[in-house]
This record gives sequence, C-alpha cells and structure tokens, in this order.
Amino acid sequence: MRKVVFHKLCAELRSRALLEETFHVTIEEQVAMFIHVVGHNWSNRPIAFEFMRSGETVSRYFNLVLDALCILARDLVCIKSIDTHQQITSSHGRFHPYFQGCIGALDGTHIPACVPMHMQDRFRGRKKFPSQNVLAAVDFDLRFLYVLAGWEGSAHDSYVLQDALSRTNGLKIPEGKYFLADAGYAARPGVLPPYRGTRYHLKEYKGTREPENPKELFNLRHSSLRTTIERAFGALKNRFRIFKCQPFFPLKTQVKIVMACCALHNWIIEDGPNVYVYDDAAWYEALPRSVRNHTDMHQENLAWAKKRDDTAKMMWEDKVGQTVP
Repeated sequence: MRKVVFHKLCAELRSRALLEETFHVTIEEQVAMFIHVVGHNWSNRPIAFEFMRSGETVSRYFNLVLDALCILARDLVCIKSIDTHQQITSSHGRFHPYFQGCIGALDGTHIPACVPMHMQDRFRGRKKFPSQNVLAAVDFDLRFLYVLAGWEGSAHDSYVLQDALSRTNGLKIPEGKYFLADAGYAARPGVLPPYRGTRYHLKEYKGTREPENPKELFNLRHSSLRTTIERAFGALKNRFRIFKCQPFFPLKTQVKIVMACCALHNWIIEDGPNVYVYDDAAWYEALPRSVRNHTDMHQENLAWAKKRDDTAKMMWEDKVGQTVP
C-alpha cells in the first residue's frame, strides 16, 4: 500500500466517523497497527514494542479498526458494473461474443482457521489443518464482488454457494448475467461451469495438444478466463500474511478479518476511490426469490446446460470455419 493510498483510507474512515482519534492515538496509528497484524502477521507483543503501546491498547484498536473496515466493506465489496469486461470484448473470436454477459468468476478457497478442539473435525477438510471454506466472486480486474466466510472446511463448495444465494443479503446475480465456476458446481442460472470429464486445465493443452471437439474448445477458453479467481486468491494471500497460518483469534473475529482484508484489497486496487455504488442501485436487484418447485429449478438448470452446449458448438463451428481454406 502506497502512502497516499494509506492516508486516503484514513481520511475516509475519519470522514465517515468509523474511527475516532484519542488524545494519545491517532487514526493513522490505529490503522497502521491493524495493517501490521494482517499484512505482516505480527503478534500483539512486537506491535506493542514497535508502537510503544500496551498490549491492551493494541488489541482494543485492532478490533475497532476491524469493525470499521467491515462496515466500509459494504461499499467496497459489491458489484459496481454489469457491463461485459474489456478483457472479453477486446478478444473477438476467442472470448467474444461467446462469453457475452459474463461479469466475473467465483470459487471457494480454504484459509487456515483456529477453532476449539471439539470443532476441529468439522473444519478439517481436504487440507491437513482446520480451515474455513471462503466463497468469493471476483471481476476481471481482480476486485472482490462478494465474499462469504465462516463455513467449515469440510463443507462442499456447492453447499456454500447455495447458502450465499439463499441469504437475504447474499450473492445477487443480475438477471441475464453470470459467473464462471469450476466443475465442482452445477450449471444453474447465473453460474456457468465447464464440462466434466473433459480436458480443462491449461497445462493439459500445452504444446501441440489442440482441442479436438467443441467441449474441449469451450473448456480451454473457459479455463483461460476463470484463472482470474485463482489470481485474486493468490494476490490476497500474498498481500496479507495472516492467511498463511492459523490466527489466534476467536472464530467470529477470523471471519471478520477475511472480509476486512478483501475490502483493503479492493481499496488498494481502486487506489482509494471517492465515489461508491450502493446496494440500492436499480440494476442490483436479485433474481426473483419466489418459491419454486423442483421441476421449475430443474428446467432452469437444463436451460443453462443447453446455453453451454450452444456456446461450445458456436465456438467450434467458428474455429473450423477459420481453418477451412
């Protein structure tokens, strides 16, 4: 984080009255102590020594800044545009017009969690350590659009997504738009996964191994776009060292830390914007949440699977047409 971005963040927290200066501790010092914890994974004692404060002071202001950033995250971690990104529109013939309407990618990642002994079985999934399964949606600028933290590491990604879509303040996918997802998710309105049982990862197409059918061609281009979510997770974990090991905080605090760090990540990318888009924007309405039976939901899922088939067929026909003299 550059100095100008840091001071702009402090000014924003001050102007919104999310933090208050005291006689001894300024807002800049409060935020600096917080960043040392999440950015460098410093414990309470070295921060108290570095800033010449008591351990109680460091702990108190850490929680105050954490709560302030979680409030600020409501404006930072959200969908700000539903236009098709330039990365798609500028690649005509490869991504456009096949992925018209795609606004980003979503996936889950595992972040180390420190939980009581009686809860460790639920939080121990495919990792060797207890973790929380964090669902996130990002755009092609690596900005986080939605984050849901706190799920046990043993929870399947599809269950976490279902929870995110069913919440009142959960993930709201604008009508006609969708996110790319991996094969762990099913095709459904707003979510477009690749074909299962077909070559997908980019390393499988190295060298002269060209796609041999429409499904492989679709998976190759799908994978090229969906790597955005992996890059976003990598940038987040490299930027905030606290995610490299199990933090010694209560579980509720660990969930807040994930949200606060995603908000800081967006703030750094945007270089501290002055204009925000709030959740009450007209286009940011959720899909109708009326009670539907399983038959209707099944038909919608089939429709999205057909959309994927049509897109793959179109890609293949265009590719074959270009190779024929």
